Amino acid sequence: MNITINVECTPEEARRFMGLPDLQPLHDIYLDKMKRSIDEMGTTEGLMNMVKSWGPMGDQMMSGWTNLMSGKGKSDK
Repeated sequence: MNITINVECTPEEARRFMGLPDLQPLHDIYLDKMKRSIDEMGTTEGLMNMVKSWGPMGDQMMSGWTNLMSGKGKSDK
């Protein structure tokens, strides 16, 4: 026996129903900080240094990202 229940609700209503926290204020703070950091960087090198610091692998993550964006990571099949 299968029973299907369809519930129509907004993402906000689903979040509240599931008891999940509202992370919008945290998200807004993070975006404001990122915008300020990018404005203060002013150069591509400064932005790359900031991106390097995001990941636990730093330089390895950045070189993998660079290879992906430049197409070097694609296999020639």
